[in-house]
Amino acid sequence: MPAVVTLAVQDTSNRKFLRGTMLLRQFRVFKKSSLLILSIFLVALFSGTAFAEGRTGFIDLQKALSETKEWKEKSEAFKKEFEQEQLIISARERSIAQMLEDINKQSMVLDPSLKKEKEEKFRAERRDFQRYVKDKSEEFSAKEKEMTEALIKKMVTVLRKVGKEKNFTMILEKKAVLYSDDGKDITSAAVRVYDKMYGAK
Repeated sequence: MPAVVTLAVQDTSNRKFLRGTMLLRQFRVFKKSSLLILSIFLVALFSGTAFAEGRTGFIDLQKALSETKEWKEKSEAFKKEFEQEQLIISARERSIAQMLEDINKQSMVLDPSLKKEKEEKFRAERRDFQRYVKDKSEEFSAKEKEMTEALIKKMVTVLRKVGKEKNFTMILEKKAVLYSDDGKDITSAAVRVYDKMYGAK
């Protein structure tokens, strides 16, 4: 299942080696804080009183969202875009690493002024690269957050519909309770309704 996109750059000074890495994690549908907030919201989703007596349904929100057609389609497109960016960053990383290697190899024979010029160019390229990687990390994180939040809003609409149709007083996140009746698990039903309402075009 898809997790926060992290792109990291580290400079190993003792080896004088610049390394940029782009870590493709599994996409997380929820951060723990988001899941907790949503769980609290679902408690009172269908009732003016949070703990009013009545039928209670349960859902695994993370599983439900990740199994929708829309999530699968968008996460696959996201992954492809991310992997393309990995190629760009890897190529740029190799180029900068080669610059450093060339400077080290020629350090004993280069004219001091030319050596200084090459070192300054390397440092400038390294700064630009680090800034680029940071910007891309923030860009992909923002895209993932936007995509996830949009699907969550749609899922809440789906849960209202399912809850009313099944006469539930409330729907709880399964992970937020110690025990839940599998017979009242609406995860699969929520996925079916979501796909029917918002199926990937």
